Amino acid sequence: MPKIRLLVPVVAAVAMVPLLPALASAQGLDWKPCASIAKGWDPDDQRTECALVPVPLDYAAPGGRTIDIAVSRIRATGERTGSIVFNPGGPGQSGMKMPLTIAGSKASGLLEHHDLIGFDPRGVDYSASLACDEDDAQPDPALSEKDQARFAAEHRAAANAACFAKDPALVKSFTTPNIARDVDRIREALGEDKIGYYGVSWGTALGAEYRTLFDSHVDKMLLDSVMPPELSVKTMDDGQAEAGENTFREFAAWLARYDSAYHFGTTEPQVEKALLALRDQLAGHPRPGPDGSPVNGDTVNQLFAYPRRQWVEAAGQLTSIRAGGAPGSRPAAASSGFGWDTERTGGNSFQQNALLCNESPSPRDFDTVWQDRLDRLKANPETGGFGIYEQLCVGWPVPATQWHFTPGKSPLQLVGHTYEPVTPIGWAFAMQRQIGGSLLTVEDDAHGSLSSLPCASAAVTFFDTGKPATQSCPGDPIPAPQP
Repeated sequence: MPKIRLLVPVVAAVAMVPLLPALASAQGLDWKPCASIAKGWDPDDQRTECALVPVPLDYAAPGGRTIDIAVSRIRATGERTGSIVFNPGGPGQSGMKMPLTIAGSKASGLLEHHDLIGFDPRGVDYSASLACDEDDAQPDPALSEKDQARFAAEHRAAANAACFAKDPALVKSFTTPNIARDVDRIREALGEDKIGYYGVSWGTALGAEYRTLFDSHVDKMLLDSVMPPELSVKTMDDGQAEAGENTFREFAAWLARYDSAYHFGTTEPQVEKALLALRDQLAGHPRPGPDGSPVNGDTVNQLFAYPRRQWVEAAGQLTSIRAGGAPGSRPAAASSGFGWDTERTGGNSFQQNALLCNESPSPRDFDTVWQDRLDRLKANPETGGFGIYEQLCVGWPVPATQWHFTPGKSPLQLVGHTYEPVTPIGWAFAMQRQIGGSLLTVEDDAHGSLSSLPCASAAVTFFDTGKPATQSCPGDPIPAPQP
């Protein structure tokens, strides 16, 4: 889910045969220290091992073209009972560092009895992917808001079409069922009859798909910050806007509580009025920031629904903007390469775009998307403009094939976050109705935060015993301003 996103844009790698061969055999994978083969890997990390797993590009033609999926592992520290495969979401995010992240988190107890397994989904970083040019053309600011949006949508559509044309078969293969089948090839290469699975955000949809297709190969599954059971980028935008509206009001009440620090007003209505006035002022009279990018109404609006743990940061940026300054600068994107020689970026925005549009039956024409945006703004005047997903599919060249999740018999733990704007908790209830499982509720608004909280012990207990949790647990407290 700032503008609510699951992934920041990056530049991807070219789909070619990796420089190192994929070696998977009956004896297992050819594991090597990641630091010795993967470009950009932290040389101090001597725990994580890497390997490549060959998979069919098209599972309907398993004897045809193959691609390689990069996999990482940290071995269990105690008596090993199995493996847990992780996915951090996105779609399009790299999962190669997730074993190391989990090993250093409050959920580190998972490592005692389980090998922790990460991977890059097809289309991401060290796995087979594409290098696509970013279209950074900017519309004429004299154009109307609608015409500026049309310009952006049409340029994105042209860039998507150009990238799609580089390897249509690969791009069409960016789907949740195909990546779930890749996970099962990873299971086979690990020599496991059953695997545990821990997914966050879009990774929860991947888990639901894997359980739908391969329930007999699931040991236990935990899904944190749950996606809805039916993919619709319009539903995603609508749900996030509605949740963001609630967050804006809570943020305004927090600012009122700390008026001595920020001076936006002593009551929630006063703060809301002041923030909206600042937004309107800069919408009518934008100014250039230090890096040349505009400081305008959108700059202010993007700060209205930050997660609670970042309210101090958001309040500081709003105070700076009000005084004539600007928010912080954005990091630059990394370059690309091939296979293990890829410059690791942490994700691929085109893969995210492709997967969402390959699976969401969303409108492909700009005028319908624009009208949906107007309706969203009417219902959610403060955060209705946050929606970024529906516009991604304007001009997408192939029809969508939706998810179809079904219940299973394997142990399933869902985790929802009461106030979260990225994957609203209503989605967790909807997924539970669709596929079953037990729901643990975290009283925070932090996306996928379970592994960072003391109640991560519930995840360790679940994977060790199969006993799910149904209670609620506290999240991190909302920070107070520093003197």
